[in-house]
Amino acid sequence: MKRTKIIDIFSPELIGTEVSVMGWVRTRRGNKHVQFLAINDGSTIKNLQVVIDMAKFTDDDLRGVTTGSSVHVTGRLVESMGKGQTCEVQAETLKLFGTADPETYPLQKKGHTLEFLREKAHLRPRTNTFGAILRVRSTLAFAIHKFFNERGFFYLNTPLITASDCEGAGAMFQVTTLDLNNLPKTEDGKVDFSADFFGKPTALTVSGQLEGELGATALGAIYTFGPTFRAENSNTPRHLSEFWMIEPEMAFYDIVDNMDLAEDFIKYCINYALDNCRDDIDFLAQMYDKDLVDRLKFVVENSFVRLSYTEGVKILEESGRKFDFPVFWGADLQSEHERYLVEEHFKRPVILTDYPKEIKAFYMKLNDDGRTVRAMDVLFPKIGEIIGGSEREADYDKLLGRIEELNIPMKDMWWYLDTRRYGSVPHAGFGLGFERLVLFVTGMTNIRDVIPFPRTPNNAEF
Repeated sequence: MKRTKIIDIFSPELIGTEVSVMGWVRTRRGNKHVQFLAINDGSTIKNLQVVIDMAKFTDDDLRGVTTGSSVHVTGRLVESMGKGQTCEVQAETLKLFGTADPETYPLQKKGHTLEFLREKAHLRPRTNTFGAILRVRSTLAFAIHKFFNERGFFYLNTPLITASDCEGAGAMFQVTTLDLNNLPKTEDGKVDFSADFFGKPTALTVSGQLEGELGATALGAIYTFGPTFRAENSNTPRHLSEFWMIEPEMAFYDIVDNMDLAEDFIKYCINYALDNCRDDIDFLAQMYDKDLVDRLKFVVENSFVRLSYTEGVKILEESGRKFDFPVFWGADLQSEHERYLVEEHFKRPVILTDYPKEIKAFYMKLNDDGRTVRAMDVLFPKIGEIIGGSEREADYDKLLGRIEELNIPMKDMWWYLDTRRYGSVPHAGFGLGFERLVLFVTGMTNIRDVIPFPRTPNNAEF
Protein backbone atom coordinates (compact mmCIF):
# COMPACT_ATOMS: atom_id res chain seq x y z
CA MET A 1 0.00 0.00 0.00
CA LYS A 2 1.38 3.43 -0.97
CA ARG A 3 2.20 5.78 1.87
CA THR A 4 -0.05 8.83 2.41
CA LYS A 5 1.53 11.96 3.87
CA ILE A 6 -0.28 13.37 6.88
CA ILE A 7 -0.86 16.69 5.10
CA ASP A 8 -2.95 14.75 2.54
CA ILE A 9 -4.71 12.43 4.99
CA PHE A 10 -7.35 14.98 5.94
CA SER A 11 -9.01 14.87 2.51
CA PRO A 12 -12.70 13.96 2.99
CA GLU A 13 -12.57 11.45 0.11
CA LEU A 14 -10.13 9.27 2.08
CA ILE A 15 -12.57 8.72 4.94
CA GLY A 16 -13.45 5.01 5.08
CA THR A 17 -10.39 3.88 3.09
CA GLU A 18 -7.33 1.90 4.14
CA VAL A 19 -4.27 4.14 4.55
CA SER A 20 -0.57 3.70 5.23
CA VAL A 21 1.14 6.43 7.29
CA MET A 22 4.65 6.86 8.66
CA GLY A 23 6.00 9.36 11.12
CA TRP A 24 7.43 10.15 14.53
CA VAL A 25 5.46 9.68 17.72
CA ARG A 26 4.76 12.94 19.50
CA THR A 27 2.71 11.47 22.35
CA ARG A 28 1.33 8.15 23.56
CA ARG A 29 -1.48 7.82 26.07
CA GLY A 30 -4.26 5.40 26.96
CA ASN A 31 -5.06 2.37 29.09
CA LYS A 32 -4.97 -1.43 28.85
CA HIS A 33 -7.93 -1.44 26.44
CA VAL A 34 -7.01 1.32 24.00
CA GLN A 35 -3.91 3.37 23.20
CA PHE A 36 -3.70 6.67 21.33
CA LEU A 37 -0.65 7.81 19.37
CA ALA A 38 -0.19 11.31 17.98
CA ILE A 39 2.18 11.03 15.04
CA ASN A 40 3.69 13.67 12.76
CA ASP A 41 5.68 13.25 9.55
CA GLY A 42 6.84 16.86 9.09
CA SER A 43 4.51 17.61 6.18
CA THR A 44 2.12 19.68 8.32
CA ILE A 45 1.77 21.22 11.76
CA LYS A 46 -1.14 18.83 12.36
CA ASN A 47 -0.65 15.54 14.17
CA LEU A 48 -2.60 12.44 13.17
CA GLN A 49 -4.25 10.41 15.90
CA VAL A 50 -3.78 6.66 15.66
CA VAL A 51 -6.18 4.53 17.71
CA ILE A 52 -4.78 1.17 18.81
CA ASP A 53 -7.35 -1.37 20.00
CA MET A 54 -5.35 -3.50 22.45
CA ALA A 55 -7.56 -6.50 21.60
CA LYS A 56 -5.62 -6.60 18.29
CA PHE A 57 -2.13 -5.90 19.67
CA THR A 58 0.10 -7.16 22.47
CA ASP A 59 2.21 -5.17 24.89
CA ASP A 60 5.26 -6.44 23.01
CA ASP A 61 3.91 -4.92 19.77
CA LEU A 62 4.00 -1.49 21.42
CA ARG A 63 7.22 -1.90 23.36
CA GLY A 64 9.56 0.90 22.30
CA VAL A 65 6.73 3.08 20.96
CA THR A 66 7.54 6.23 22.91
CA THR A 67 7.84 9.95 22.24
CA GLY A 68 10.40 10.39 19.45
CA SER A 69 10.21 6.87 18.06
CA SER A 70 9.29 6.33 14.42
CA VAL A 71 6.48 4.06 13.24
CA HIS A 72 4.64 2.75 10.21
CA VAL A 73 0.88 2.29 10.71
CA THR A 74 -1.74 0.90 8.38
CA GLY A 75 -5.45 0.96 9.09
CA ARG A 76 -8.81 2.47 8.28
CA LEU A 77 -9.24 6.26 8.24
CA VAL A 78 -12.46 7.23 10.06
CA GLU A 79 -14.11 10.41 11.24
CA SER A 80 -12.99 11.31 14.72
CA MET A 81 -15.25 12.02 17.64
CA GLY A 82 -12.34 13.49 19.57
CA LYS A 83 -11.84 17.19 20.09
CA GLY A 84 -9.30 18.92 17.84
CA GLN A 85 -9.13 16.42 14.98
CA THR A 86 -11.40 15.61 12.06
CA CYS A 87 -10.20 12.06 11.43
CA GLU A 88 -8.12 9.29 12.92
CA VAL A 89 -6.65 5.96 11.90
CA GLN A 90 -7.87 2.74 13.46
CA ALA A 91 -4.67 0.73 13.40
CA GLU A 92 -4.52 -2.74 11.82
CA THR A 93 -0.73 -3.07 11.74
CA LEU A 94 2.07 -1.22 13.48
CA LYS A 95 5.77 -1.47 12.69
CA LEU A 96 8.44 0.22 14.78
CA PHE A 97 11.21 1.74 12.66
CA GLY A 98 13.39 3.30 15.36
CA THR A 99 13.22 3.75 19.11
CA ALA A 100 13.98 6.87 21.19
CA ASP A 101 15.16 6.20 24.73
CA PRO A 102 12.78 8.11 27.06
CA GLU A 103 15.64 8.63 29.51
CA THR A 104 17.84 10.48 27.03
CA TYR A 105 15.58 11.81 24.24
CA PRO A 106 15.63 15.58 24.89
CA LEU A 107 12.29 16.50 23.26
CA GLN A 108 9.85 14.97 25.70
CA LYS A 109 6.30 16.35 25.80
CA LYS A 110 6.86 19.55 27.77
CA GLY A 111 7.66 23.17 27.06
CA HIS A 112 11.21 23.86 25.88
CA THR A 113 12.81 27.28 25.73
CA LEU A 114 14.12 28.52 22.39
CA GLU A 115 17.55 28.89 24.04
CA PHE A 116 17.51 25.20 25.00
CA LEU A 117 16.45 24.18 21.50
CA ARG A 118 19.35 26.14 19.94
CA GLU A 119 21.63 23.72 21.77
CA LYS A 120 19.72 20.86 20.14
CA ALA A 121 19.64 22.27 16.60
CA HIS A 122 20.02 18.76 15.17
CA LEU A 123 16.68 17.73 16.72
CA ARG A 124 14.73 20.98 17.00
CA PRO A 125 13.13 20.64 13.50
CA ARG A 126 11.03 17.85 15.06
CA THR A 127 9.27 20.31 17.35
CA ASN A 128 6.05 22.03 16.30
CA THR A 129 7.71 25.44 16.39
CA PHE A 130 10.67 24.64 14.19
CA GLY A 131 8.70 22.42 11.86
CA ALA A 132 6.43 25.41 11.25
CA ILE A 133 9.35 27.84 10.82
CA LEU A 134 11.16 25.61 8.34
CA ARG A 135 8.02 25.01 6.27
CA VAL A 136 7.43 28.79 6.13
CA ARG A 137 11.08 29.30 5.16
CA SER A 138 10.81 26.76 2.34
CA THR A 139 7.58 28.32 1.08
CA LEU A 140 9.09 31.80 1.07
CA ALA A 141 12.12 30.54 -0.89
CA PHE A 142 9.79 29.13 -3.53
CA ALA A 143 7.81 32.39 -3.61
CA ILE A 144 11.00 34.34 -4.28
CA HIS A 145 11.87 32.26 -7.34
CA LYS A 146 8.24 32.36 -8.48
CA PHE A 147 8.02 36.16 -8.20
CA PHE A 148 11.11 36.83 -10.30
CA ASN A 149 10.37 34.08 -12.80
CA GLU A 150 6.91 35.54 -13.45
CA ARG A 151 8.52 38.93 -14.19
CA GLY A 152 11.12 37.69 -16.65
CA PHE A 153 14.15 37.86 -14.36
CA PHE A 154 17.01 35.43 -14.81
CA TYR A 155 18.49 33.55 -11.84
CA LEU A 156 22.23 34.28 -11.71
CA ASN A 157 24.68 32.29 -9.60
CA THR A 158 27.41 34.59 -8.31
CA PRO A 159 30.63 33.28 -6.74
CA LEU A 160 30.92 32.43 -3.06
CA ILE A 161 34.71 32.75 -3.19
CA THR A 162 35.79 36.22 -4.27
CA ALA A 163 38.75 38.58 -4.36
CA SER A 164 36.59 41.72 -4.03
CA ASP A 165 34.94 43.25 -0.99
CA CYS A 166 31.60 44.60 -2.21
CA GLU A 167 30.77 46.63 0.89
CA GLY A 168 34.28 47.87 1.63
CA ALA A 169 33.73 46.72 5.19
CA GLY A 170 36.69 44.36 5.41
CA ALA A 171 34.73 41.93 7.63
CA MET A 172 35.35 38.90 5.44
CA PHE A 173 36.22 35.26 6.09
CA GLN A 174 39.51 34.45 4.39
CA VAL A 175 39.77 31.37 2.18
CA THR A 176 43.17 29.71 1.91
CA THR A 177 44.92 26.38 1.41
CA LEU A 178 48.20 27.67 2.85
CA ASP A 179 49.68 25.84 5.84
CA LEU A 180 48.87 28.23 8.68
CA ASN A 181 51.71 26.77 10.74
CA ASN A 182 54.25 27.39 8.00
CA LEU A 183 53.18 30.38 5.93
CA PRO A 184 55.27 31.26 2.87
CA LYS A 185 56.66 34.80 3.09
CA THR A 186 57.78 37.38 0.55
CA GLU A 187 61.14 39.14 0.81
CA ASP A 188 59.56 41.95 2.85
CA GLY A 189 58.08 39.46 5.34
CA LYS A 190 54.44 39.51 4.19
CA VAL A 191 52.41 36.38 3.42
CA ASP A 192 53.15 35.19 -0.11
CA PHE A 193 49.68 34.63 -1.52
CA SER A 194 51.12 33.73 -4.92
CA ALA A 195 51.64 30.29 -3.36
CA ASP A 196 47.96 30.04 -2.37
CA PHE A 197 45.35 28.09 -4.33
CA PHE A 198 44.05 31.10 -6.28
CA GLY A 199 47.38 32.92 -6.36
CA LYS A 200 46.03 35.90 -4.42
CA PRO A 201 44.03 36.67 -1.25
CA THR A 202 40.43 35.43 -1.46
CA ALA A 203 37.48 35.40 0.91
CA LEU A 204 33.88 34.27 1.26
CA THR A 205 31.53 36.75 -0.38
CA VAL A 206 29.66 39.42 1.56
CA SER A 207 27.38 40.10 -1.42
CA GLY A 208 26.83 39.00 -5.01
CA GLN A 209 25.80 42.51 -6.05
CA LEU A 210 28.81 43.58 -8.10
CA GLU A 211 28.71 40.40 -10.17
CA GLY A 212 24.93 40.78 -10.31
CA GLU A 213 25.39 44.15 -12.02
CA LEU A 214 27.47 42.42 -14.68
CA GLY A 215 24.54 40.08 -15.33
CA ALA A 216 21.98 42.88 -15.37
CA THR A 217 23.96 44.87 -17.95
CA ALA A 218 23.76 41.87 -20.27
CA LEU A 219 20.50 40.06 -19.48
CA GLY A 220 18.46 43.10 -18.43
CA ALA A 221 17.14 41.81 -15.11
CA ILE A 222 18.66 39.18 -12.84
CA TYR A 223 18.43 38.06 -9.25
CA THR A 224 20.77 36.14 -6.98
CA PHE A 225 19.67 33.97 -4.07
CA GLY A 226 22.43 32.35 -2.08
CA PRO A 227 24.53 32.34 1.07
CA THR A 228 26.67 35.31 2.09
CA PHE A 229 29.15 35.69 4.92
CA ARG A 230 30.08 38.50 7.32
CA ALA A 231 32.91 38.14 9.83
CA GLU A 232 31.45 40.78 12.14
CA ASN A 233 31.62 40.09 15.86
CA SER A 234 27.93 40.93 16.29
CA ASN A 235 26.11 38.97 18.96
CA THR A 236 22.65 40.44 18.43
CA PRO A 237 19.22 38.88 17.71
CA ARG A 238 19.44 40.36 14.17
CA HIS A 239 22.87 39.24 12.94
CA LEU A 240 24.30 36.00 11.57
CA SER A 241 27.77 35.24 10.23
CA GLU A 242 26.28 33.10 7.46
CA PHE A 243 22.95 34.09 5.96
CA TRP A 244 21.08 34.04 2.65
CA MET A 245 20.58 37.07 0.42
CA ILE A 246 18.26 37.87 -2.46
CA GLU A 247 19.77 40.53 -4.72
CA PRO A 248 17.94 41.63 -7.88
CA GLU A 249 19.72 43.96 -10.31
CA MET A 250 17.87 45.66 -13.16
CA ALA A 251 19.14 47.57 -16.18
CA PHE A 252 17.08 50.64 -17.20
CA TYR A 253 15.66 51.05 -13.66
CA ASP A 254 15.84 54.24 -11.61
CA ILE A 255 15.31 54.67 -7.86
CA VAL A 256 11.51 54.88 -8.21
CA ASP A 257 11.36 51.67 -10.27
CA ASN A 258 13.54 50.07 -7.62
CA MET A 259 11.21 51.12 -4.79
CA ASP A 260 8.17 49.88 -6.70
CA LEU A 261 9.78 46.48 -7.26
CA ALA A 262 10.89 46.15 -3.63
CA GLU A 263 7.39 46.91 -2.34
CA ASP A 264 5.71 44.55 -4.82
CA PHE A 265 8.24 41.82 -4.05
CA ILE A 266 7.93 41.80 -0.30
CA LYS A 267 4.13 42.02 -0.41
CA TYR A 268 4.04 39.10 -2.87
CA CYS A 269 6.18 36.93 -0.58
CA ILE A 270 4.10 37.68 2.52
CA ASN A 271 0.86 37.06 0.63
CA TYR A 272 2.20 33.77 -0.69
CA ALA A 273 3.10 32.63 2.83
CA LEU A 274 -0.36 33.60 4.13
CA ASP A 275 -2.01 31.67 1.31
CA ASN A 276 0.17 28.56 1.56
CA CYS A 277 1.35 28.31 5.19
CA ARG A 278 -1.66 29.52 7.09
CA ASP A 279 -1.77 26.60 9.56
CA ASP A 280 1.88 27.14 10.47
CA ILE A 281 1.52 30.93 10.74
CA ASP A 282 -1.61 30.58 12.88
CA PHE A 283 0.27 28.18 15.18
CA LEU A 284 3.20 30.59 15.54
CA ALA A 285 0.79 33.46 16.18
CA GLN A 286 -0.94 31.46 18.90
CA MET A 287 2.33 30.46 20.57
CA TYR A 288 4.53 33.52 20.15
CA ASP A 289 2.91 36.61 18.67
CA LYS A 290 -0.84 37.17 18.87
CA ASP A 291 -0.67 40.14 16.47
CA LEU A 292 1.29 38.29 13.77
CA VAL A 293 -1.49 37.67 11.23
CA ASP A 294 -2.91 41.19 11.58
CA ARG A 295 0.57 42.67 11.11
CA LEU A 296 1.23 40.59 7.99
CA LYS A 297 -2.12 41.56 6.49
CA PHE A 298 -1.54 45.21 7.38
CA VAL A 299 1.78 45.27 5.49
CA VAL A 300 0.22 43.65 2.44
CA GLU A 301 -2.83 45.92 2.38
CA ASN A 302 -1.15 49.31 2.88
CA SER A 303 1.13 51.39 0.68
CA PHE A 304 4.61 51.99 2.07
CA VAL A 305 5.46 55.56 3.10
CA ARG A 306 8.28 57.08 1.04
CA LEU A 307 10.36 59.93 2.40
CA SER A 308 13.91 61.21 2.35
CA TYR A 309 16.52 60.53 5.01
CA THR A 310 16.57 64.28 5.70
CA GLU A 311 12.81 64.31 6.41
CA GLY A 312 13.17 61.18 8.54
CA VAL A 313 15.93 62.72 10.66
CA LYS A 314 13.82 65.86 11.16
CA ILE A 315 10.88 63.74 12.40
CA LEU A 316 13.19 61.90 14.81
CA GLU A 317 14.77 65.11 16.09
CA GLU A 318 11.35 66.69 16.70
CA SER A 319 9.84 63.57 18.29
CA GLY A 320 10.95 64.43 21.80
CA ARG A 321 12.02 60.80 22.20
CA LYS A 322 15.33 60.12 23.96
CA PHE A 323 17.11 57.48 21.89
CA ASP A 324 20.08 55.37 22.99
CA PHE A 325 21.93 56.54 19.89
CA PRO A 326 21.86 60.30 19.13
CA VAL A 327 20.09 61.47 15.96
CA PHE A 328 21.64 64.08 13.69
CA TRP A 329 21.98 64.64 9.95
CA GLY A 330 24.78 62.34 8.83
CA ALA A 331 24.18 59.69 11.48
CA ASP A 332 23.75 56.09 10.36
CA LEU A 333 20.24 55.37 11.63
CA GLN A 334 19.93 52.56 14.17
CA SER A 335 17.15 50.01 14.53
CA GLU A 336 15.51 52.06 17.30
CA HIS A 337 15.25 55.08 14.96
CA GLU A 338 13.91 53.01 12.07
CA ARG A 339 11.34 51.28 14.25
CA TYR A 340 10.15 54.60 15.71
CA LEU A 341 9.38 55.89 12.21
CA VAL A 342 7.57 52.67 11.28
CA GLU A 343 5.82 51.62 14.47
CA GLU A 344 5.02 54.92 16.17
CA HIS A 345 5.11 57.80 13.70
CA PHE A 346 3.74 56.42 10.42
CA LYS A 347 2.42 53.08 11.72
CA ARG A 348 3.25 51.36 8.44
CA PRO A 349 6.37 50.34 6.47
CA VAL A 350 8.64 53.14 5.34
CA ILE A 351 11.07 53.49 2.44
CA LEU A 352 13.80 56.01 3.30
CA THR A 353 15.76 57.50 0.39
CA ASP A 354 18.59 59.93 -0.37
CA TYR A 355 21.07 59.13 2.40
CA PRO A 356 24.32 61.06 3.00
CA LYS A 357 26.99 59.65 0.71
CA GLU A 358 29.43 59.19 3.61
CA ILE A 359 27.35 56.44 5.22
CA LYS A 360 26.57 54.52 2.02
CA ALA A 361 28.57 52.39 -0.39
CA PHE A 362 30.73 53.75 -3.23
CA TYR A 363 28.55 52.42 -6.06
CA MET A 364 25.41 54.43 -5.24
CA LYS A 365 24.37 57.21 -7.64
CA LEU A 366 25.25 60.70 -6.46
CA ASN A 367 22.38 63.19 -6.33
CA ASP A 368 22.70 66.68 -7.83
CA ASP A 369 23.27 68.16 -4.36
CA GLY A 370 26.64 66.37 -4.18
CA ARG A 371 25.88 65.37 -0.56
CA THR A 372 23.39 62.53 -0.88
CA VAL A 373 23.03 59.33 -2.91
CA ARG A 374 20.00 57.58 -4.38
CA ALA A 375 19.89 54.93 -1.70
CA MET A 376 16.72 53.31 -0.39
CA ASP A 377 16.10 51.29 2.76
CA VAL A 378 12.80 49.52 3.39
CA LEU A 379 11.95 49.65 7.10
CA PHE A 380 9.56 47.18 8.75
CA PRO A 381 7.87 46.92 12.15
CA LYS A 382 9.79 44.83 14.71
CA ILE A 383 12.72 44.47 12.28
CA GLY A 384 13.96 47.87 11.20
CA GLU A 385 15.79 47.68 7.87
CA ILE A 386 14.70 44.64 5.87
CA ILE A 387 15.81 45.75 2.37
CA GLY A 388 18.71 47.99 1.34
CA GLY A 389 19.30 49.16 -2.22
CA SER A 390 19.99 52.03 -4.55
CA GLU A 391 20.16 53.33 -8.05
CA ARG A 392 23.74 52.55 -9.07
CA GLU A 393 26.21 55.16 -10.30
CA ALA A 394 26.21 54.77 -14.10
CA ASP A 395 28.69 57.55 -14.89
CA TYR A 396 32.26 56.25 -15.32
CA ASP A 397 34.03 59.40 -14.11
CA LYS A 398 31.83 59.82 -11.02
CA LEU A 399 32.21 56.17 -10.06
CA LEU A 400 35.96 56.32 -10.58
CA GLY A 401 36.07 59.45 -8.44
CA ARG A 402 34.32 57.69 -5.56
CA ILE A 403 36.61 54.66 -5.85
CA GLU A 404 39.68 56.91 -5.69
CA GLU A 405 38.17 59.00 -2.88
CA LEU A 406 37.74 55.86 -0.77
CA ASN A 407 41.13 54.42 -1.76
CA ILE A 408 39.60 51.21 -3.11
CA PRO A 409 42.38 49.30 -4.95
CA MET A 410 41.91 49.72 -8.71
CA LYS A 411 43.28 46.22 -9.36
CA ASP A 412 40.05 44.88 -7.80
CA MET A 413 37.71 47.21 -9.69
CA TRP A 414 38.74 47.27 -13.37
CA TRP A 415 36.14 44.70 -14.43
CA TYR A 416 33.37 46.56 -12.55
CA LEU A 417 34.31 49.86 -14.17
CA ASP A 418 34.12 48.23 -17.59
CA THR A 419 30.30 48.10 -17.27
CA ARG A 420 30.40 51.92 -17.19
CA ARG A 421 33.03 52.14 -19.92
CA TYR A 422 31.10 50.05 -22.45
CA GLY A 423 27.41 50.79 -22.97
CA SER A 424 26.59 52.08 -19.51
CA VAL A 425 22.88 52.37 -18.64
CA PRO A 426 20.82 53.55 -15.68
CA HIS A 427 20.40 50.58 -13.37
CA ALA A 428 19.37 49.77 -9.84
CA GLY A 429 19.01 46.93 -7.38
CA PHE A 430 18.55 45.93 -3.77
CA GLY A 431 19.38 43.25 -1.24
CA LEU A 432 17.02 41.42 1.10
CA GLY A 433 18.40 39.33 3.94
CA PHE A 434 16.28 36.19 3.66
CA GLU A 435 16.38 35.43 7.38
CA ARG A 436 14.99 38.88 8.20
CA LEU A 437 12.02 38.16 5.94
CA VAL A 438 11.50 34.78 7.63
CA LEU A 439 11.82 36.51 11.01
CA PHE A 440 9.06 38.94 10.09
CA VAL A 441 6.69 36.33 8.62
CA THR A 442 7.07 33.87 11.53
CA GLY A 443 6.92 36.46 14.31
CA MET A 444 10.09 35.13 15.92
CA THR A 445 12.38 37.58 17.70
CA ASN A 446 15.83 35.98 17.27
CA ILE A 447 17.37 35.41 13.85
CA ARG A 448 19.09 32.27 15.16
CA ASP A 449 15.66 30.63 15.22
CA VAL A 450 14.81 31.05 11.52
CA ILE A 451 17.83 29.28 9.97
CA PRO A 452 18.38 25.55 10.52
CA PHE A 453 21.95 25.77 11.79
CA PRO A 454 22.94 29.32 12.82
CA ARG A 455 26.53 30.49 12.46
CA THR A 456 27.44 33.20 14.95
CA PRO A 457 30.65 34.24 16.78
CA ASN A 458 32.04 31.22 18.67
CA ASN A 459 29.29 28.97 17.31
CA ALA A 460 29.70 26.61 14.35
CA GLU A 461 27.99 23.56 15.80
CA PHE A 462 26.29 20.85 13.74
